[in-house]
Amino acid sequence: MIDTLAARLDEAAVTRTALAQFGADAGLDVATAYQVQDALVARRVGRGEAVVGVKLGLTSRAKMAQMGVDEVIWGRLTDAMHIPDGGTVDLSGHIHPKVEPEVAFLVEGGAIAAVAPAVELIDSRYRDFRFTLPEVIADNTSASGFVVGPWQPVPDNLDNLGVLLEVDGRVAQVGSTAAILGDPRRALPEAARLAGDLRDGWVLLAGAATAAVPLTAGAHVRVTVEQLGTVSLRASA
Repeated sequence: MIDTLAARLDEAAVTRTALAQFGADAGLDVATAYQVQDALVARRVGRGEAVVGVKLGLTSRAKMAQMGVDEVIWGRLTDAMHIPDGGTVDLSGHIHPKVEPEVAFLVEGGAIAAVAPAVELIDSRYRDFRFTLPEVIADNTSASGFVVGPWQPVPDNLDNLGVLLEVDGRVAQVGSTAAILGDPRRALPEAARLAGDLRDGWVLLAGAATAAVPLTAGAHVRVTVEQLGTVSLRASA
């Protein structure tokens, strides 16, 4: 079952065709979902991609309550998901993409070496962007792309910095880094506990600071994190 579900999710991503939710029919639980995620990412690595980091999900207390869980979830980032700061993403390669503002960490020696503003591009492979907790875990937590801004030293007050998400120059979301586990730095021990050893040079996406917004053709997205600067991407028209 694990390989079959991984193959279905992989095909959905490659062909940009949304799947019907299958968790109930498959009897999918959290432990099995992570096995599916392992197999899914292994398929990507088998095609030449390399794992370059980890992302956390459900890092806000509100999202945990909404999903009825009390623990964050995690997924993998690969080099093929990386989008340069200011770069363009081809929306023809996605199903129903959304963007959300994040805080990214650079991991060195098991510690946080630097911090940067970031944008995560998420794109569920399920129909209508609807899923259960095991389903989203199996789908590598909707990971699709990420943009990292300039690396900066970690400020002392990272637990309460303003976050602004703009689309085409208009404010789409306003938030605070406090929404990420109360303090984004808590993402490091959480990621180490969930994912095991974090390799030097890996990127750690700590979680979303606001709700995600749909990404449409031709849009210009900019995220500003107080004291950390800005990061941006464009969507192809």
